[in-house]
Amino acid sequence: MVISKHLKFPKTLVSGLHHFQTKWKTTSTDSTLNRLFLQEPNIAEATKTLELTSNIEVSTYNRLLDTCIRSKSLKEGKKIHHHILKNKPNIKNTSLLEKIACLYVACGEIELARLVFNEIKKPGIFLWNSMIRGYAWSGPFDRAIDLYYQMLDSGLKPNKFTFPFVLKACSTLMALEDGKEIHEDAKRVGLESDVFISTALVDFYAKCGCLRGAYQVFEKMPERDIVAWNAMIAGLALHGLFEDAMGLVSDMQKGGKSPNSSTAVAVLPVLGQAKALHHGKGLHGYCIRRFFYNDLLVGTALLDMYAKCECLSYSRRIFDIMSVRNEVTWSAIIGGYVLCDQTIEALEIFDQMVLDEALKPTSVALGTVLRACSKLNDLARGKKIHGYSTKNGLILDIKVGNSLLSMYSKGGITEDAIRLFDEMKSKDVVSYSAIISGFVQNGNAEEALIIFRKMQQLCIEPDLATLLGVLPACAHLSALQHGQCNHGYVTVCGYASDIAICNALIDMYSKCGRISIAKEIFDRMPRRDIISWNAIIAGYGIHGLGTEALSLFHDLLSTDLKPDDISFISLLSACSHSGLVTEGKHWFYKMSEHFKIMPRMEHYICMVDLLGRGGLLDEAYDFIRRMPLEPDVRVWGALLGACRIHENIELGEAVSKTIQKLGPEGTGNFVLLSNMYSAVGRWDDAANVRIIQRDQGFKKSPGCSWIEIGGILHAFIGGDQSHPQSALIYDKLKELLVDMKKLGYQADTRFVLQDVEEEEKERILLYHSEKLAIAFGILNLRSDKPIFVTKNLRICGDCHTAIKFITVIIKRVITVRDVNRFHHFKDGTCNCTDFW
Repeated sequence: MVISKHLKFPKTLVSGLHHFQTKWKTTSTDSTLNRLFLQEPNIAEATKTLELTSNIEVSTYNRLLDTCIRSKSLKEGKKIHHHILKNKPNIKNTSLLEKIACLYVACGEIELARLVFNEIKKPGIFLWNSMIRGYAWSGPFDRAIDLYYQMLDSGLKPNKFTFPFVLKACSTLMALEDGKEIHEDAKRVGLESDVFISTALVDFYAKCGCLRGAYQVFEKMPERDIVAWNAMIAGLALHGLFEDAMGLVSDMQKGGKSPNSSTAVAVLPVLGQAKALHHGKGLHGYCIRRFFYNDLLVGTALLDMYAKCECLSYSRRIFDIMSVRNEVTWSAIIGGYVLCDQTIEALEIFDQMVLDEALKPTSVALGTVLRACSKLNDLARGKKIHGYSTKNGLILDIKVGNSLLSMYSKGGITEDAIRLFDEMKSKDVVSYSAIISGFVQNGNAEEALIIFRKMQQLCIEPDLATLLGVLPACAHLSALQHGQCNHGYVTVCGYASDIAICNALIDMYSKCGRISIAKEIFDRMPRRDIISWNAIIAGYGIHGLGTEALSLFHDLLSTDLKPDDISFISLLSACSHSGLVTEGKHWFYKMSEHFKIMPRMEHYICMVDLLGRGGLLDEAYDFIRRMPLEPDVRVWGALLGACRIHENIELGEAVSKTIQKLGPEGTGNFVLLSNMYSAVGRWDDAANVRIIQRDQGFKKSPGCSWIEIGGILHAFIGGDQSHPQSALIYDKLKELLVDMKKLGYQADTRFVLQDVEEEEKERILLYHSEKLAIAFGILNLRSDKPIFVTKNLRICGDCHTAIKFITVIIKRVITVRDVNRFHHFKDGTCNCTDFW
């Protein structure tokens, strides 16, 4: 209504018309809003109308917010909230503020809801529950638990809806102690027997690994619905208890409850894990009879189960007939192909998913595909997926980052692995485990231990996988103190009975010179697999204890386990290091005749080494010529090594020519031939070999020895003076040389490869890396402590002789682990009896 300026009315009438106009406008707006908010699709129109006026009643705001909550209209809800703040800034209406908070919770904006919640003096139980539920579903989960305790402190009593929400947060965080306390609260308010609360408790205890607690709650339930049964079944399945889960399904049916699709989804993963194909097929038939097969989750779980049971054709058939597939379904079929070692097909399906279906892969799918790339060593494709992940923001997902780390590490691209590791904003124990194991596999054991120390400094507790990566690093470096510390951690964390850990400990102690401790661990193992036996047999072998290794092999034969090809490699190597030629030949032929294990190249290498070290060079040569396999460089290299030991120059030259035709794989064979010539004074021939080696691009690795003192590894290279204590070390060696000569020591200058004066040869020999490490040990260890040195190459003959004399002078045990075996020196003798 507009009052015309051309008409004149009495003042009282004009005043009355203004009052009527204002009244009409307000009433009309509220009426229009009331009409619009009743129709949820028109909430946008309602907010537009809202903007036309400032005089809106609280009840209208409430009805509009209810509509936004039902339709989860965040954008319109924010407009209403803004309108309230603009026009009623001082409003203290609790119900209205609670509605706004509930709107934000419903739309997933939990932190906005928290800001409004904090403005309410006495929130009602409904809002407390809504806030707890919001945090329990979307996180941060610990805030749901904090809110629960704040609610109790406010004097408000939780109801039957509060407990399931807060227990969900506890189960997600695996906050067992908090959950137990909340369970006691439920008992105090008399709600423990409520079916929803009891079901939440069952789920909580199961996910926290407390199956006894879950069973106790489940057994006390006065009534159980299908959800309660499924919670208990899912808990058992989660922990891989296949028989218990299936038994409970049977009990549920006897109790009159029929399994539903959720039951199938809960049970199928554990059937796949247990490879229970018969039960899986039975459940598949049940799903068909109950028409569950059209359910997306059931179909995905079925194809995953068949893949884990290695029935990939069934998985593919289910996948092909599924009318609806999501990203998880595609991830499952890709994972199935990778699991069944059909990695090329897995990558093809991934391409189909991304290119043809235009689906965005999940982090699980990307992780699976990256594992496929790692298996195929297809780093080019892996890098493309890295780029795709970065472009689509998936690189921030820690699972994707960890898979990339593992791929780069295992592929030997350590620089890219470290760069990615440093760039990752969040790292977990899997990240550290991936890069540690990658370093170890690529021979970078020292770097692996450095990363492990950083991990400990950040208070990230290592898990089983981490320790399985660190222990081999300790073994490789002979880092006994590091290994012992990790052994202590293993025991404290309850991993001491794990077979894989025990096997790693056996290997570590064997390679750190403590074969007796390795045997103690072996003897205490409650259960052993074939890897356990192989590890202890190999351990005794490298310590030159061939007879004991043979005895252990006989013990293995008396068990239910059967030796595998690795068992015979360990046994033949043990026989070789101890000169047990007859026994080695016996078991080599028994391997194929009795155990039906066809020898592979590694077995032939062991046999050539066995015969060659035993002085049977002609027999070793004939053995190679009669091999059913084409002998490779390693086989001929073993014979060349024997020729060097026994100084058979003629055969050594012939073998060397054969190696040159095949193409040497490294510097080792050049060094052997050069050493042979040097040992008999043929300096020109030795020099020619080194020239050929240089021209073909092969560089001799320098001899390096290291010793661990106080948890710190000290490395030495022959003739090097870079160590802070070099002056003292050199003085100690000169002092020892005087004492050794008094006992009859004469430097064996045949082991000097340069054609120089005898005095210079003696000086070169005196400063070999193993002697430097031993002198350092004498200076820095108590006189009653044994000395343990590791060398990256074979110990030279002069050092072997010299160390015998040193043990007499210093009256302590010295152990040297070279690339082939252990040498235990004591009282002027070595346990190898000069056979190595």
